[in-house]
Formats: sequence, C-alpha cells, structure tokens
Amino acid sequence: MALKAGIVGLPNVGKSTLFNAITKKNILAANYPFATIDPNVGVVTVPDARLDFLRDMYNPKSLVPTAYEFIDIAGLVKGASQGEGLGNKFLSHIREVDAIVEVVRCFDDADITHVEGAVDPIRDIEIINVELILADLEIINNRLNKLGKKVTMTKDKNELLEITTLQKCMENLEKNIPLRLVEFDDNEMQVLKNFSFITLKPIIYAANVSEETIGVGHNEYTDKVSEYAGRENAGVIIMCAKIEAELADMDDEDKKLFMADLGINNSGLDKLIFATYDLLGLATFFTSGADECRAWTFKKGMKAPQCAGIIHTDFEKGFIKAEVMSFEDLKEYGSELKVKEAGKVRLEGKEYLMRDGDIVYFRFNVTK
Repeated sequence: MALKAGIVGLPNVGKSTLFNAITKKNILAANYPFATIDPNVGVVTVPDARLDFLRDMYNPKSLVPTAYEFIDIAGLVKGASQGEGLGNKFLSHIREVDAIVEVVRCFDDADITHVEGAVDPIRDIEIINVELILADLEIINNRLNKLGKKVTMTKDKNELLEITTLQKCMENLEKNIPLRLVEFDDNEMQVLKNFSFITLKPIIYAANVSEETIGVGHNEYTDKVSEYAGRENAGVIIMCAKIEAELADMDDEDKKLFMADLGINNSGLDKLIFATYDLLGLATFFTSGADECRAWTFKKGMKAPQCAGIIHTDFEKGFIKAEVMSFEDLKEYGSELKVKEAGKVRLEGKEYLMRDGDIVYFRFNVTK
C-alpha cells in the first residue's frame, strides 16, 4: 500500500525544488511558470529506525522499506478550473492521489518572481483552494445535468441518495467549504467514492521558508499559514526546499552534522512523511526473517486477514491465524526465541485489529 501524495501550488513557490530533493531527480526547476508540464512521479523510502533494527538482527538477504510516492503537479494559476494555464490537465492528476501537499511560499526573494506579484501565503492558498472547489463543482453539475429529470422525479432509493449527497456537496462548495470539512454518513461516503473529489482529500500545507528562518522555526508568513490551517484541521510542515536539496546529496553522517548545525532533528521531508501518515491514519507492520525483512503500510482499523491480503490475496483468502509479536518486545528481549520464552508471541484470529509495530507471520491455506 504505497502512499501517493500530489504536490501542488502556484508557480515558483518551490514545488519542483522540493521534488528534486525528494527524489534526487533532475527535473526542470526553472524560474518561470509551467516549468513542469507533465506530472513527475518519484518514489522515496519511508524512514523507519525499526526496520534498521530488524536488519541488524536478522541480517536478511533483502531489506524492503515501505514507499511514499510523490507526484509533482505543475503550477496552478487563477482560472485553472476554467482551463487557464494548463489547468484542467493538472487538476485531473490530483484526483488520483491519496493526499495533497500544498507548497506555500513563505519567504521573500526579489530574484524569484511571484506569479501574483508579491508574497502573500493566504492569498496563494485561497487561489489554489478556490480552483479545487470549482473543479469539484464542475463534476457535480455535469453529473446532475446527466441525471436530468431524475433529480426531481426519481423515487429510486439509490438515485435519491446520490442526488441528495451531490446537492449537499454543492451547497457547501458554493460557500467555499471544502468537502473534507463536511460531515458525511457512511452511505453518503459510499456515494462519494465514485467521484474522486479533490476537496475531499486530506491536505497538508508545506510552508517553504528561507535558510535563515528554518533555524528559528517560523516567521510572520508561516504564522499566518498555521492559523489558517488550524481553522480547517489541516497539517502544516515548515521546511526549506533549498536545504532539502542540499541534504539530498549528503551521506547520513554529513546529513546529521548539517542538521545539528541548523538546530533541527528531522529533515522537512521526514516530517512531511510522518505528518501525512498520521493524517491518513496509516501505520506499519513488519515481516522478518533471514530471507527478507519488510515494512508494510496499512490503515489503522484493518484486521489481520486484510493486512495479510496486502502481502498477497491468497493470504487473505486462506487466512488461518496470525503469529504476532510487537517490535517493542523483540527489542526488549533481544531475540524471537526469548520473546517466545517470555510468552509474548500471540496467535491471533480473524478479528484481530493490527497494531503499528506488529511483527507478523501469517498462517494460511489455499486449496485449489
């Protein structure tokens, strides 16, 4: 279950610089709008010290961390939902992601032009968010127009549910309320799954600051972004895309020294990954042994058979039991044998809710 996040923002806010740092790819990061024309996809590994511990313990032939997929989507501008710039093409790419990372410029630099003429992070956020709202409204209008007379005449329960749900969405969007802030019941959410609405997706604001600001931790611009995000329960990560680009070219030891000099413990990328995992309600379980140690991403609330299915559909179909120990117990006791001797290895059935840090061996049987 690779997480897929779309990086969006106005032109020249640091999106492509950040993407370059994330993936170590030399995509075009130029000082003019639409430097990024096609969505660039990069996959990075999710940092997890627990997997490093398992590697040192098992010395496996293969080590497989979980992955995070970034899609760099070209700069949106005012009017994108009506096709301004390269709008509609890029908006369609955002519909395919799990979460949105909106990069917001929070630094002054006379040498880097701003498409709106001056730095104003709240204005920038609202430009992007209005375009996303308008894009969702277009889908709703198209669908209701297609339903035609059924909107007022149908008595079919499923059609009525779809129509009332879409009308509820429209009422909120027309008030500039993104759908992620609207309460929907389970039946309404089933309807919404068919539409991939952009404003229903969780969002994190990546406040891109100068090198001088990163050590301080905030500035007047980031304070405004944090206040805005707080009103809609969104996350904010303060990071410097330029510094992230420098970190990307360093080995681990140099990276630690550089971050220590800056007075930071984690890179902006690491903080972004952790925040997105939390926002989406994701967690990690592990499979381990001499052949392979591997991290697997799952949604909190998933049961053991569903997690087995992440590895292979046959594991879920023929699920019998899950042999489980916690990473913390393995770390405390020092070996699988000692964990077993301490009675800390459990056999769990189909109703077991998986926990972050579980180390699992799935027992299954598939008959042809």
